[in-house]
Amino acid sequence: MHSVEVGGAWLQLLAERAAFMADEGTLLVADIHVGKDASFRGLGVPVPPGATESTLDRLSRVVGDTQARRLVVLGDFWHSSRSRAPEVLAALANWRERHAALQVTLVRGNHDQRAGDPPAGLGIRACDAPLALGPYRLVHEPETLPQDEGYVLAGHVHPCVVVGGRGFDRLRLPCFHFGERVGVLPAFGEFTGGHVLPREPGDRVFAVADGRLHAV
Repeated sequence: MHSVEVGGAWLQLLAERAAFMADEGTLLVADIHVGKDASFRGLGVPVPPGATESTLDRLSRVVGDTQARRLVVLGDFWHSSRSRAPEVLAALANWRERHAALQVTLVRGNHDQRAGDPPAGLGIRACDAPLALGPYRLVHEPETLPQDEGYVLAGHVHPCVVVGGRGFDRLRLPCFHFGERVGVLPAFGEFTGGHVLPREPGDRVFAVADGRLHAV
């Protein structure tokens, strides 16, 4: 866990690709893409099962480690409407039962707009961006809001950094990317890609590798 001051407040960054607002007891994750593996299999792509369960297990560990009272998903809870396969819904119901006291809020992302809100039985509140929480405005797609509205925390682009040499010696590592007025969290889901963001002077980037955070 690595504490950084962002937008006038402290965030605890976790190598599990999540951020924790200790003063609010709130865990922030982005781009879970629940059921992405099932969605691909529904299209006939032979993707092995297990990504959704692995993602939910990791989320359980982070909730337990932080003792979070609230979870906010910064968009793309679902991958697609095909993600609502019976085995995915069963895994979600089991996960929610294990964390019945946890308040869960989804700030709708572009995939959620197409796939729909989580089933009512899961007790997940869905809302449109921005969601105000402390000094932050929580959104899905990175955008600059008027400065007096707060610092923006977003997801959507699955930020990463490229390290290493050339060709096959290069690695793409998920990262947290904090600019002057907008910060972007890495994708939490197991089965996601990455996009390298332009880096401006003063930006702070923390890559995730080998279960640790590394300032880049």
